[in-house]
Amino acid sequence: MNLLSPRYLVFNASIVTLLASLALKAPWEITAVAAALTIVGISDLLQTKRALRRNYPILAHFRFFFESIRPEIRQYFLEDDTVAEPFSRNQRSIVYQRAKQDSDKRPFGTQLDVYAPGYEWINHSIAPAPEQDPNFRIEIGNHPDCPRAQPYSASVFNISAMSFGALSANAILALNGGAKQGGFMHDTGEGSISPYHRQNGGDLVWEIGSGYFGCRDENGAFSEERFVANATAPQVKMIELKMSQGAKPGHGGVLPGAKVTIEIAQTRGVPVGRDCISPSRHSAFSTPIEMLEFIDRLRTLSGGKPTGFKLAIGHPWEFFGIVKAMLATGIVPDFIVVDGGEGGTGAAPLEFTDHVGTPLQEGLLLVHNTLVGANLRDKIKIGASGKIITAFDIARTLALGADWCNSARGFMFSLGCIQSQSCHTDRCPTGVATQDPSRQRALVVPDKIQRVANFHENTMEALAQLIAAAGLTHPSQLRPRHLVRRLSHNQVKLASALLPYLEKGELLDPSQLSRLPPVFGQYWPMAQAESFDPYCG
Repeated sequence: MNLLSPRYLVFNASIVTLLASLALKAPWEITAVAAALTIVGISDLLQTKRALRRNYPILAHFRFFFESIRPEIRQYFLEDDTVAEPFSRNQRSIVYQRAKQDSDKRPFGTQLDVYAPGYEWINHSIAPAPEQDPNFRIEIGNHPDCPRAQPYSASVFNISAMSFGALSANAILALNGGAKQGGFMHDTGEGSISPYHRQNGGDLVWEIGSGYFGCRDENGAFSEERFVANATAPQVKMIELKMSQGAKPGHGGVLPGAKVTIEIAQTRGVPVGRDCISPSRHSAFSTPIEMLEFIDRLRTLSGGKPTGFKLAIGHPWEFFGIVKAMLATGIVPDFIVVDGGEGGTGAAPLEFTDHVGTPLQEGLLLVHNTLVGANLRDKIKIGASGKIITAFDIARTLALGADWCNSARGFMFSLGCIQSQSCHTDRCPTGVATQDPSRQRALVVPDKIQRVANFHENTMEALAQLIAAAGLTHPSQLRPRHLVRRLSHNQVKLASALLPYLEKGELLDPSQLSRLPPVFGQYWPMAQAESFDPYCG
């Protein structure tokens, strides 16, 4: 070890300073600092876990410090306004401005490169339509062929699934209060219905995952009695069976016992202080037919409330099998929510976040086309979620085939989330994604209720202006022909020409399969109503 190497400069300087301060009886503060640095340097040289500290005593800690604040440096000083990682500064700013009722106007022209491949726009009309009331609604569960006892009129923009436990009590209170004030729905997430979901009385979609939280027995199996107790509450407007989520499809979850507080345990129906496990698959059914029978059972037990399921698209034959089961049994869910692979979560393995799950566009197209091709699309409404923030995001998604949109992180921004990406640490700086009482108290519920409602209202107002400019009077009139995408510097195409769309009933005619897109021609014949496995006979 060559102690004269520049690598040891700070360490050597600390030793020299310490000896000199002792010899010269320098102020105690200088001696203390020099002694502390010397001890750190000796510790670095003697430890065996980090090579960097052994080679660069004391200096290595500066590297660790700057690495720890790298995300903040990038976000506050280096980040481009238009680069979405995962959301751009412009995307976050538009939410903050609309939530706070600040001006959301932009001067001097777009910051986007309108000639870059992937740029999209909506064609306007030379004769714009009169701007309509922005409270756009759709009816779920009122089709003449399958009417429900309690149909629901939903906004076209709603709060996506986020559980109590992932979010703080104050965040849930504010979101539900905003939903109540603004007249839109709030998805509970799979963590069940907490007291904080109930307090302000906003419309709820109760999401039921593989852990059956809120409707499980002591062994973790589905409990009819506990389901009925929650599902029949007037505040619960729809029931959503969660098959998978975009951020980590096919992956279960564990809430460590240390985080299972009395409130979370009572909400979910699990023991206090013990690991709370969400299995990767359901135990109440194992085939597409059984899944639909379970959905029908939930619908009946709830008193006829609209009931459906949420999924991220994976193997195409599995969703095709579900659709074939609809045809075989006559059981039709009232809605399907498509969660894109770009969706977010509090914590997920990197490989799942980056490389598992179909992105929203392809997943939505597959679901929409399959239902059209099976003559079921008019009976089933489609919701969509996955990085939806602005009115254009909503319009684009509806044009591609959805009936309504959900947003999770958008509404988190309206609460004050700054995208610190510390959701999994329980140290959320704004009190949104933490169970730490001292941190979540910073989130003042009455103020945030108003901001949640403002964000929804102003986004709907922007959507009303957007569709009026396109010559339309309701977002349900949006079609792929209204959306244009740039393919190269000198080539653009309408989405209707760029993306495949099926005609009604095409999947039901075997003679048509060979001319359909390969995903249907290859995998539709393999799908089975009796099994999620492909038929390869």
